[in-house]
Amino acid sequence: MTTDTPRTLAEELRTRSDSGLVGLLRARPDLLSPVPGDVTQLATRAGTRASVVRAVERLDRFALQTAEALAVAPDPCPYDTLGALMGGDAGDEAVAAALPRAVAELRGQALVWGPDDRLRLVRTARELLAPGAARPSPTGLGPTVAEAAAGMSPGRLQEILAAAGLPTTHDPVSAVAALTALFRDRERMAALLDTAPAESVAVLDKLLWGPPYGAVTDRPAAHLQWLLDRGLLLPAGARNVVLPREAALHLRGGRAHRSPEPVPPALTPTTERDPQLVDNAAASQAFTALATVEELLKEWDLGGPPVLRAGGMSVRDLKRTATALDTTERLAAFWLELAYAAGLIASDGEADERYAATPAAEEWRQLPDHERWAALAAGWLAATRTSGVVGTADVKGRALAALGPHLDRSPAPEVRRRALTLLATLPPGTSVPAATVLSRLRWERPLRGAGPTAGGAAGATTGGAAGPTAGGVAGATTGRGAEAESAGTDDLRSRLAQWALEEAELLGVTGRGALATHGRTLIGAEGAKTGAAAETGTWTEAGRGTEAGTWTEAGAEASPLAAGAATGGGVASGAEIGAAATRAAALLAPLLPEPLDHVLLQADLTAVAPGPLQRPLAEALDVLADIESKGGATVYRFTPASVRRALDAGRSAAELQDFLSSHSRTPVPQPLAYLIDDVARKHGRLRIGAAAAYVRCDDDALLSEILADRRAAGLRLRRLAPTVLAAQTAPEQLLDGLRAMGYAPAAESAAGDVLIARADSYRTPPRTAPAPVPDGPPSPDGTLLEAAVRAIRAGDLAATAERKPVHAPVPAPGTLPRTTSAETLATMQAAVLTNSALWIGYVNADGAASQRVIAPVRVEGGFVTAYDHTADEVRTYPLHRITGVAELADDVV
Repeated sequence: MTTDTPRTLAEELRTRSDSGLVGLLRARPDLLSPVPGDVTQLATRAGTRASVVRAVERLDRFALQTAEALAVAPDPCPYDTLGALMGGDAGDEAVAAALPRAVAELRGQALVWGPDDRLRLVRTARELLAPGAARPSPTGLGPTVAEAAAGMSPGRLQEILAAAGLPTTHDPVSAVAALTALFRDRERMAALLDTAPAESVAVLDKLLWGPPYGAVTDRPAAHLQWLLDRGLLLPAGARNVVLPREAALHLRGGRAHRSPEPVPPALTPTTERDPQLVDNAAASQAFTALATVEELLKEWDLGGPPVLRAGGMSVRDLKRTATALDTTERLAAFWLELAYAAGLIASDGEADERYAATPAAEEWRQLPDHERWAALAAGWLAATRTSGVVGTADVKGRALAALGPHLDRSPAPEVRRRALTLLATLPPGTSVPAATVLSRLRWERPLRGAGPTAGGAAGATTGGAAGPTAGGVAGATTGRGAEAESAGTDDLRSRLAQWALEEAELLGVTGRGALATHGRTLIGAEGAKTGAAAETGTWTEAGRGTEAGTWTEAGAEASPLAAGAATGGGVASGAEIGAAATRAAALLAPLLPEPLDHVLLQADLTAVAPGPLQRPLAEALDVLADIESKGGATVYRFTPASVRRALDAGRSAAELQDFLSSHSRTPVPQPLAYLIDDVARKHGRLRIGAAAAYVRCDDDALLSEILADRRAAGLRLRRLAPTVLAAQTAPEQLLDGLRAMGYAPAAESAAGDVLIARADSYRTPPRTAPAPVPDGPPSPDGTLLEAAVRAIRAGDLAATAERKPVHAPVPAPGTLPRTTSAETLATMQAAVLTNSALWIGYVNADGAASQRVIAPVRVEGGFVTAYDHTADEVRTYPLHRITGVAELADDVV
């Protein structure tokens, strides 16, 4: 039975509505693994350290500040006392307006429970956030007078009371109480400080906002002794002292934090552009991204670099790839990881393992441009592998390699999506500086990547452990205190957000810093609110003492994808991301340039492609010419070597002439026609086969010319017949050697036919894209949440329902009932006749015991068929596995 005022967290959770429990499980999905058997198990799991740490890390800055204030407040803490700690003696309208939302958030996540006049922070959260000797509070406050004076002698306490102008007491407890009352009394405390020397007040000012610890010498200066004598500094070790919490709060004007942040930083300053220009810029960059990835696949068409023994690419191979892509090593790592996330490249798994394109890469290259972009965008949005950490050191000091292990950063998808969602709250075409987005993200998740106590630890290391100085407090001048930002500009979350914004620009999700129209669709923010209302959200209060208050985040109502990012409840599934990417690609398609079927041939042996070419044309030109420059227009240059390459691939001179004529908007220049004819005339006159190797030619004078050439000495040629030369080198080396001498030989088969030199593409076996490493349990869907709440309610009913004893006393709550087999059978049969519910203990085949509430329907053959209220379905149970049975009170079910 419960009372009006809950005595435990479990009792309060029982009073919550089903929607309240659903909200708790959605905010803390780790509580569902596995589904708790009843409310007591749910409350116990919600209070474990791992779960509380995860919940605290997902609080925004003001909710975290509220929890930190509760950690240094009396336990339990009235709402008005909490309000005074947050707003100070003078009050703060912004804090007062935002505090109900923060308390409701803490209560909704089961970090705070109890009515408004008895707010309680769960014990584990208090241990994490409350000050300790080795862990200063994030508020910068020290221990209470009672905690700091715990080891002091009674005589010393009486001396402090006398120096402070208080009457002495008969015991230490009343002495501590009297000193605490003095520090809490604003008038008496002000009168005491009015008599303090200026140097003493200066010392208090240095310790005021933390860290509250300092070191003193064996012979403190007079102004320090004055503070020690009156208990304004209490001993915290052999030579350390601390400013008591009550005294610090008086000096702070009752404020727990120096700078409460009740509202998130505004997304300003903004830069407005024409949305169409933003979309066009993003589309242009999207096309560049496709071209870069395709160039990477072409570079690795015959096989990529070897895989290091420890995994990944070597630094040298990364540099070569960067040179081939005409980019920096950092961007090359991004393109490599992007292709890897999309499943386009992988290792082949052979003994001499190396990287290569996958079979999926061939399918990807045949897709329309917008569908190819969708595949890249979907892989990027869900990927946990982070190219930004390539080149940095791991925990063992080794450099992290591109495509190697240990590149997964689990928060990356959530940070990536949240950064883009913030941009979606701005009007179309509007951008803000990256620093503004980072500031907002740090407000939303101040502890992610920093740890729950990071805010106070920084101050403690700079100020609390200093050695003695000449009559002063050491370290007090250098400590910034816990009010410094708990995560600096170089924390993981900020770096992930910075990389996300840069990568979104490279991929064409954003253009000129603003989210493009197809980018909004990609993250599911098509209908998100924009402007000031979206930045601040809306607060709907249904009473601070319940869980019914709701906070609507910017864009959270747009779609499940955006809602997941806004609430921090995880990231969308692969199917949702794929569907969103497909919709986004449909919007991008009209903005991408149409592939062209022609080039412009010029008299300087070049061809200009004024835009992207159709795939067959581009592939043919890649063989016939060398790419000289890229950009808005690609310039191809024809050389004897490139023409010979096309002839080696089986094309004749006439075919090449016809190909150029049909795909050029200008006539074929005479120099290019002469070049093709000249190379074709020489091509194949020399035939090379395998003897080890031989050279055959109908023109014996040409063979004599080769033998007389000094450059042929390394080929070790000798004449076998007037038209045949033999060589002591392999045919491939002989081909390369003669081509280097300016000849155009052709390889032939054993039958004397010309061999077409067309290299086979190398592909890995079928590979799947790397699976993202989740940042905690997946976000549960509505069906799972509803089923979990029903199971918890049913289990709680089985554990707490009133029972009628059969022949034995009612077992204690949480224990299984015990009855004989005959009693169990008789009770089951009676329940079938009366259509009543029973409480049973059951042990399954694995030996796991559980309690259940069932309504028996049929008993026969050693089995009972019943409706199980716990599982919410009809089940059949062997009677020999039922440990006992008890009737429920008439009004329970």
